[in-house]
Amino acid sequence: MTEWLEVALRSLGGFVVLFLLSKVFVRKPLGESSLFEFSILGAMAIVVAFGAIQLTIPIVLPITAIVVFGILIFGTSLLSQKNKTFRSFFYGDGVPIIKDGKILEDNMKKQRITTDDLLSRLRSKDVFQYADVEFAVLEGSGELNILTKQEQQPITPQIMKQKVPPIKEPETVIMDGRILHEPLATRGLSHDWLISELKKRDAAVDNVFVAQVDEYGQLSFDLYDDVMQVAAPTELPLLEASLKKVQADLELFALDTENEEAKQKYQWCAEQMNQIYQTVTPYTKE
Repeated sequence: MTEWLEVALRSLGGFVVLFLLSKVFVRKPLGESSLFEFSILGAMAIVVAFGAIQLTIPIVLPITAIVVFGILIFGTSLLSQKNKTFRSFFYGDGVPIIKDGKILEDNMKKQRITTDDLLSRLRSKDVFQYADVEFAVLEGSGELNILTKQEQQPITPQIMKQKVPPIKEPETVIMDGRILHEPLATRGLSHDWLISELKKRDAAVDNVFVAQVDEYGQLSFDLYDDVMQVAAPTELPLLEASLKKVQADLELFALDTENEEAKQKYQWCAEQMNQIYQTVTPYTKE
């Protein structure tokens, strides 16, 4: 066998082995891997690289090394799931850097974190003053997670005691110019409905790069032709406007009639419609 062909075959074999091992053992982004995991993956990559180009090395040797590394990764992962002490030893525990709003300088020195590094990591979390942080911990992966002070946290509907509609995952119904029928069926929609909605906005299926249906049944899509302007969905705004118009009409009828009984009925209906409007409005806001 010629040398270039043997190198190509070894490289292909190493690629397949690394791919399979990464699929089996690594289930998180490389940036979130611990130093131990990153070192093992680096060592395996070096073994594969040397095994591919060093033709004097029998192929069974790098394969053996890769298999041993794989067994060690699997064993370490299994033990770390079952034993807290083992997990802490290999992957490390979170180390507090800020506690009760006070920077822990001793912990920073132990973790070799400078003031500039700390401030930079805080800025990456959209925090520009350390005084806004109640608690910060340096994870074993090296990531800094923070908890801002109560007064610096964003206002949520729960804090305001407001009722908000549940959120459902949008369904992608067109991808790369092809209709995906299963997501359509999941939302109880049909092929004809999709075509009709596209025609209303002067779009063709083969010109749609991606299209999604949100939790309210509104269709949003992006076209291959970036010059063309896509009209915004109008279903929910029209519904909100229609409810408001009905309420206004009922109030107008109450003013126009001289029949006291009819006036009271119109006013009561207008109040009921206003309650319906207030209930539905949060669902019509995008």
